[in-house]
Amino acid sequence: MAEMSPPDTIRRTGGKRGKSSGKVADFRYKRPSQSEKRAQDSRALPKSAVARGESPRRPPARDTVAQRQAYAALDLGTNNCRLLIARPSGENFTVIDAFSRVVRLGEDLAGSGRLSAAAMERALCALHVCAEKLRRRNVQLARSVATEACRRAVNGPEFIERVRSETGIALDIISAQEEARLAVLGCHVLLEQDHGPAVIFDIGGGSTELVLIEPGERVPRIIDWASVPWGVVSLTDTVGRAEGDDAAARLARYARMRSLVADSFAPFAARISDAAHAEGIRLLGTSGTVTTLASLHLELQQYDRRAVDGLIVPASAMRAINARLSAMAPGDRRKLPCIGADRADLVVAGCAILDSILDIWPADRLGVADRGIREGILRSLMAGTPAPARAAR
Repeated sequence: MAEMSPPDTIRRTGGKRGKSSGKVADFRYKRPSQSEKRAQDSRALPKSAVARGESPRRPPARDTVAQRQAYAALDLGTNNCRLLIARPSGENFTVIDAFSRVVRLGEDLAGSGRLSAAAMERALCALHVCAEKLRRRNVQLARSVATEACRRAVNGPEFIERVRSETGIALDIISAQEEARLAVLGCHVLLEQDHGPAVIFDIGGGSTELVLIEPGERVPRIIDWASVPWGVVSLTDTVGRAEGDDAAARLARYARMRSLVADSFAPFAARISDAAHAEGIRLLGTSGTVTTLASLHLELQQYDRRAVDGLIVPASAMRAINARLSAMAPGDRRKLPCIGADRADLVVAGCAILDSILDIWPADRLGVADRGIREGILRSLMAGTPAPARAAR
């Protein structure tokens, strides 16, 4: 398992959207007072709910501090809010709490350029749950990140400040490069053992990151990477929903998705074309798309992480599932196990993105990872990766 993060060889140059990436927020949570509990009930947690570095009122015995110390990683994406809390366990870690909720933060963002009031409210509800878990689990060090939806939205920074004010959680809008780096760090251990080049990809809600790597001593070396603004939410919203369409219209819609994604992938595809024809190329995906498709491949009646995480699937089998889902009526997709109403529309966009990845990186097999950014954050925190200084406020 990785003990250090892959080299971040291309530093972010900055931009008007988002603050410096790599920020690590050090929160020492204390149990809220009675007044704070009343404030939580009214959905307005005061800043005093997060202690500013002072020692706990009753510190644990010295020999139990390391055992009890907990770390947390929070990932607020375009479609989901996910939290992982863990304690070190040798070179690895043991998960002690987790949370995941579909919040659809990027809903309608493609058309408006803004986070909607309803979407922000859904996300805040989930983040209040996360804040309570962080306090309850005595988290000593946490890093909370926001990705494409907050990068793209004109009111993204405003929303980040509202989250800090109401929940005490300091979200960092990370760059696409940092998102890709963390995904690699979190899942690269699941790559098939070989000496050939590999591509690790993360199909998100608002963007897709692709990273070309080659083996390193402890962690892979990042050779090239790309991020395109197509995820399952942004691509679905741009092309439109398929409710009521006939089979021909659904296939035309899928072809449109494939065309948009292929155009965005073209520069990266040209840069990696030589590596794509090397012997022993490997492919690993981390996202709800690949884990859902893997569940269908296994014909699971309900999702089972133990069966999916680390699974190797023939690329041809994934292509066949993509073809089946893209032609299927939305109502029929909703009836499939492991898809349901939440993913019935979005999974088709994920299939289009995956097909386009297989076009430019024709590996025979696809590795599936039910891990990624959060695990990458935890490994960075536990390895003691230094954080850049926080900007003065």
